[in-house]
Amino acid sequence: MSIGNSPEDERPFEDGRSSDGHEEEARPSVGRALQQARIAAGLTVDDVSSATRVRIAIVHAIEADDFTPCGGDVYARGHIRTLAKAVHTDPAPLLARYDDDHGGRPAPTPAAPLFEAERIRPERRGPNWTAAMVAAIVAVVGFVGFTAFKGGDSDNDAASQVTQGATPSAGKPAAPKPSNTTATPKSDPSDSAIAAAPQDKVTVQVSAVDGRSWISAKDHNGRMLFDGLLKKGESKTFQDSSKVNLILGDAGVIQLYVNGKKIEDDFQPGAVERLTYTKGDPEVG
Repeated sequence: MSIGNSPEDERPFEDGRSSDGHEEEARPSVGRALQQARIAAGLTVDDVSSATRVRIAIVHAIEADDFTPCGGDVYARGHIRTLAKAVHTDPAPLLARYDDDHGGRPAPTPAAPLFEAERIRPERRGPNWTAAMVAAIVAVVGFVGFTAFKGGDSDNDAASQVTQGATPSAGKPAAPKPSNTTATPKSDPSDSAIAAAPQDKVTVQVSAVDGRSWISAKDHNGRMLFDGLLKKGESKTFQDSSKVNLILGDAGVIQLYVNGKKIEDDFQPGAVERLTYTKGDPEVG
């Protein structure tokens, strides 16, 4: 039987005193307030975990005011907001209390700072003199070829035409240069394109349909495929031979397509989700 299946066992002390007989603070801690609201709503820890997709161990830790398993202030605030909604209480005072206890609200997260240590920074290199020499040789050869092709003109005329540009004669107007007026618009992959995903690979499309969210994607070897902020209306498609691991900073604004099929999971706004998909999905890994 899972811990927390009996809300009656977790009732707060009736006289406002703790187990050692001392009076508790008039203002309960964040974890204590969430626990009291859950018990008042008649819910167990299992009920809350099932409704929010937050693991039972994390729910227990938060109710004990241990936010270490959350993985940081951003995730902790998201879990507090999610749990508060699940137990029918206002998350704003709890978030304010958390900020007071943990040094204030965290600064806005830039595009991709959470996995800075995993990034491979490019080495600073000096000028590529080999490429410069090759370019100079190509230019000389081209000039010699041009002068040979224009055998009827003098060397000076050829050099003048190369450096200053040939002027068309009055009797023969220069032909207009063809212009490519039709530009191929860049569009996001359609549902039919997603449906044509190869069977021997796992293909995951992440779209920010209701707002912006930070996302991280890795392949089966743990190599970073993407780590950044996905703005509203933007999409990213990831592909690997066997597995794609995702972290969604705000899963409530995200729509997922896995191997050509739409994922219908009801992600909560502000919830942080860690997901893994394979070639046999869609189903949460």
